[in-house]
Amino acid sequence: MNSTEIWQLSASETVEKTRSGDLSAEATVDAALDRMESVNPALNAVVNSCADDARAHARVLDKARAAGDPCGPLHGVPVTVKINVDQKGYATSNGIPALKDLIAPDDAPVVRNLQRAGAVIIGRTNTPEFSFRADTDNPLFGRTHNPWGDHVSAGGSSGGAGAAVMAGIGALAHGNDIGGSLRFPAAANGAVTVKPGIGRVPAWNPSQSAERGMLAQSMSVQGVFARTAQDLHLSMPSLIAADPRDPFHVPMPWRLDPLEKPLRVAFTRETYGYDLHPEVDAALLSARDALTDAGYQVEEVETPDVFASGRAGYRALMGEVYSMMKADVDHIGSQQIRDIFATYFQEFPPYLGQGLLEMMAKRSFFTREWTMFQQRYPLALTPFLPQPFFRPDRDTEGAEGVHEVLGSAVWSYSMNFMGLPAASVPARLARLPAGDQPINVQIVAPRWREDLAVDAALSIEKRVGRMCCHLWQRMARPGLSPQL
Repeated sequence: MNSTEIWQLSASETVEKTRSGDLSAEATVDAALDRMESVNPALNAVVNSCADDARAHARVLDKARAAGDPCGPLHGVPVTVKINVDQKGYATSNGIPALKDLIAPDDAPVVRNLQRAGAVIIGRTNTPEFSFRADTDNPLFGRTHNPWGDHVSAGGSSGGAGAAVMAGIGALAHGNDIGGSLRFPAAANGAVTVKPGIGRVPAWNPSQSAERGMLAQSMSVQGVFARTAQDLHLSMPSLIAADPRDPFHVPMPWRLDPLEKPLRVAFTRETYGYDLHPEVDAALLSARDALTDAGYQVEEVETPDVFASGRAGYRALMGEVYSMMKADVDHIGSQQIRDIFATYFQEFPPYLGQGLLEMMAKRSFFTREWTMFQQRYPLALTPFLPQPFFRPDRDTEGAEGVHEVLGSAVWSYSMNFMGLPAASVPARLARLPAGDQPINVQIVAPRWREDLAVDAALSIEKRVGRMCCHLWQRMARPGLSPQL
């Protein structure tokens, strides 16, 4: 195989070839690094190259396989890691100039689990300052561009990861999600991901000097982006491997007992007063039809109120941020991020004091409503954003911009507040006046049943196709993408 053919392989295809000996780990890593060198200068998705370490790791894997040692489930798969997670010997800068020399003393659990499974880290991906925007730009590394073009943001906060995996820089990309930071970039770039539920993937940064707030601990999760849903089934069992440094991780298997079929799916187009764009509606209907054809029992019903749970949850999170993080933002953040946070506090007036404690307590009420609803409808097919993904820097345009970017995203952060799994999968390629862009839908699953959400995403993908195929055709046509 030539280099182009190799970097286009999915993680599942890569593993099949590296474990059989048809491809060496070194060949897969070299192909991914070649692709990175070709397209990353214009995308700025990967901001720290790990090329030397990656090649050395690949050679170790090849020698071990040649010696007859067992191969891991991700043997030779090139991956990227987000710069807000510790990777030993690299800076956990989080897009902040003041942290550019914060060198990690050890690997975070997700990094350790990926490497133990045989994955090879080829680079570290960009994030906004403090990883707290739905767009990706920072004063340390600059802007990450969407491979679909500069008419659409790459998303955030894992924007570098979403852009990288879809552009062919690694078959998998690590990201994390406290209010949508896996699903925003998935929707922006046309990737597929699943936001795990609370307690699913162990998390901790050895470089941190203090523990995170309770809501940050309970809302933030680690995950991966892929170009095909099958790669989530391949990779997630490795990510959820236990690590004693996370005392609240729950060691559950990836696959649990199958549920009685046909599996009921609650279908909703509810956007709580925000205009539902025709392209988003068409994507929802396409996903509905795909699930129906795959044997799911899809019913359009009223779900528990995610506007109430989402707004309560994000206002509570803003209360915690105001109390525990605002001083750092003011001290080491840029003027732009300080202005954005000021607008966040206007859009989501922070709960403080007793009000914050009451909303943290009410989290159980909201989650209980959904848990009971899921007894009848284990899955829910929902919008993610009511409109096609927004343009770069939309969240810097005052109250109106933040309202469009985050205010309307209640289907996103409500799932973080309740700790429920939620997958994101492209269901349509929109042909818009500004340019083509993917439209993703969301699939909500019960606690511990990320596998069900990924199964449903795979059914949608089989009907719609992989969005990367459209993107790579576009990228090969000069003048239509930022890197050519």
